[in-house]
Amino acid sequence: MKNQIGKRRVRSLRAEQPISPNHVAKGSVALGISTMMLAPLAAFAQAQAPAAPSAVGTMEAVTVEAQRIDPNPNAEVGAPYKAKTSGDFRHTKPLAETPQTIEVITGEAIKDSGLTDLKQILDAVPGITLGTGENGNSFGDRYIIRGQEARSDVFVDGLRDPGMTTRETFAIEQLEISKGPNSTFAGRGSAGGAINAITKQATLDYDFTHASVGLGTDDYKRVTIDMNKAFSDSFALRANALYGDEGVPDRDPSERSRKGLALSGLWEVNKDLSVTLDYYGLRAKDSYPDLGSYLVGTAPNRWPKNPVPPVYAQAQDFQESDVDTFTARVMYAFSPTVKLQNLTRYGQANNGYVVTGARESTVYPLTGPRNAATAYQSGTLSTHNGWQDIDYFANQTNLRWDTTLGGMKNQFVFTLEYSDNQSVRGNYNISNLGATNCRTAATGAATGYCTQVPGGASVNGLNTLMNRSIAENPWSNDWRVKTWSGGVMDTIDFTERLSAFGGIRFDRYEYELGTRNLNTGIQNNYSYSDTLTNGQLGLTYKINPMGMVYGAVGSAADINGGEADTGTSAGYGGLIIDPNGNIGAKPEKSLNWELGTKWNIMDDKLLATAALFQTTKSDVMEGNGYESTGSANSGKNRVRGVEFGVTGNFTKRLQGQIGAAFMKSEVLESAVAANVGRELANFANNSISGQLKYQATPAFYFGGGFTYQSEMCAGQPDTGAGYTADGYCSQRVQPFTVYDLFAGYRINKNLELRAAVLNLFDKEYYTAAYRSGSFLYKGDGRAFRVTMDIEF
Repeated sequence: MKNQIGKRRVRSLRAEQPISPNHVAKGSVALGISTMMLAPLAAFAQAQAPAAPSAVGTMEAVTVEAQRIDPNPNAEVGAPYKAKTSGDFRHTKPLAETPQTIEVITGEAIKDSGLTDLKQILDAVPGITLGTGENGNSFGDRYIIRGQEARSDVFVDGLRDPGMTTRETFAIEQLEISKGPNSTFAGRGSAGGAINAITKQATLDYDFTHASVGLGTDDYKRVTIDMNKAFSDSFALRANALYGDEGVPDRDPSERSRKGLALSGLWEVNKDLSVTLDYYGLRAKDSYPDLGSYLVGTAPNRWPKNPVPPVYAQAQDFQESDVDTFTARVMYAFSPTVKLQNLTRYGQANNGYVVTGARESTVYPLTGPRNAATAYQSGTLSTHNGWQDIDYFANQTNLRWDTTLGGMKNQFVFTLEYSDNQSVRGNYNISNLGATNCRTAATGAATGYCTQVPGGASVNGLNTLMNRSIAENPWSNDWRVKTWSGGVMDTIDFTERLSAFGGIRFDRYEYELGTRNLNTGIQNNYSYSDTLTNGQLGLTYKINPMGMVYGAVGSAADINGGEADTGTSAGYGGLIIDPNGNIGAKPEKSLNWELGTKWNIMDDKLLATAALFQTTKSDVMEGNGYESTGSANSGKNRVRGVEFGVTGNFTKRLQGQIGAAFMKSEVLESAVAANVGRELANFANNSISGQLKYQATPAFYFGGGFTYQSEMCAGQPDTGAGYTADGYCSQRVQPFTVYDLFAGYRINKNLELRAAVLNLFDKEYYTAAYRSGSFLYKGDGRAFRVTMDIEF
């Protein structure tokens, strides 16, 4: 006898997955010898069902524990920290059988961590560090994977998500971080890897409403709602909403505000055809955006300012991101072995910021003599500002064909993609109306805004010192890239144990950049086109049903001027030009070799992985002396390392995720001879993180997390970290270890109370530094948060 749970529910339920008593079935429930027991039970209640008679006619009791359904369709059943499959249609094998390092953070792990911004989540991932904005590249979420820039290698459901924006997690089902060059999937860029956010989608399988209300220190307030409703057997709607507001811990008056809405509508036209329409909107604003501290002293004794300076952001400062995205998904099954997926997306992203930096300087009082006797040390304020408007369109078609050729199983994926990304950027006209309060030179006018008075005390009215007047200037850069892509992938099972994956992708692009000098009115237009070819090959061998070993090689390529937020700032990915026009630079190329092993253990509830890798990036566009050296591809660097990971259920009560990356980087070639042999900028040799959760009783759990990152040396991407002539790191970011705690108690079937303490020991730490040391991103101080989860 089959469970009658409504047509759609029966279709999608996995046999080993019990049904939550907190979700309402859309049909009658039948109990039988071979079925699970389904009833509106209280949470964690137990029930007994009749068992088949034994040989002597006795009845055996069967105990079934109710368990909440995980809305994430890619999670391993019964192990919510472990993802079984990728949310990307193009990955045809389970993650445990994929010949590549792909680290996944599920929505359950994100919820338990208490972290909300994507930048905070990824900062805790081994092998990933953060970069800063400046006047050459925009402020916003900037990620560096295995030492390589990845700020433009962020994807949502397999489509590139351009723009330097603030990214939130309220609508994310799971995060997938692919390590190593990945242009076969991602297209241009992805020298170190790519980040793919899988979003929450409407489902016909069950109805639910989850709401969370959180309060905490620093005026923390956060409300989220996740609601799914099937209005018929063919139409469902899912809505996720967010309201969040908080002060930055220990950094008053800095504040963060987040408001978001994600809608997903599913229409199953028939058993073969379905259409999903999505909208995603986010309004993120940081008031008094805090750039943390700054470095003082001379290397090797160069350290963050101590004590930490108060927030020197000005009252008029801001950092805002507005995002609106519309996506249509069409799935059509020609047959059980031939399936088509089409994704179409149009989006707009707007990022604007005026932020204040500071650096240690020798200054003089506003009045009186200026000499050694009157000189003192103070932070002096500077301004960074810019705006960027992104418009993007993309259409991707994937055709999957499962077939048998020559007695071997093949899983083909054919891909066609077109994208049109445009970025218009400029800056603000800023007038500082406040009176200057110090002199920055022994001669000349008094032009400085100083954070301290003689003796070291902070000035009064620090946040209103500059009294800025801000107006948006017209555009100065108009960047556009159109790309036509085609590729084919195939996974071949030669035997039950031996498989191979191969793929090749072609990207034909047309590049345009218009620049305008606002002072002279002179405009220049640059354009060119080229074709990129990249591939990936992997071979896997199953040692036994639990474990396999693999070897893989993959490539990536990026183009001259590929970063949308930099114009002609070549050292940060902008277009390389000379007086005669844009230089015909060759694409940057990256090649990765990887040997690894993956093991599905503990009844497939725990995945353990290890990988040894080497990535070499050649023809690097360093942004140094192109006219004199005669080459725009003067750099080469290499990263070698090993990564370990274990994710899932360690025991029936203990689950978690632990990862570690141990790496070395080296500049092999450079237009600047002194850079050769140095490590890459913003690169941490070692990083380890973990999160564990223990279910002490059916109602109570507790756990914690930690993040360790070794020291980094700031500098310009690809050209090597900044060092003094004596060989000391000139802008050092100190190592850090941060610990978090969390716990939860289920009051009844509808209510659960969660608590989290972030940065338990109130560690003072920094996550990134600007290459001059004039600002250091400060990690959040200790914060306590309590959240009530409500299920209807």
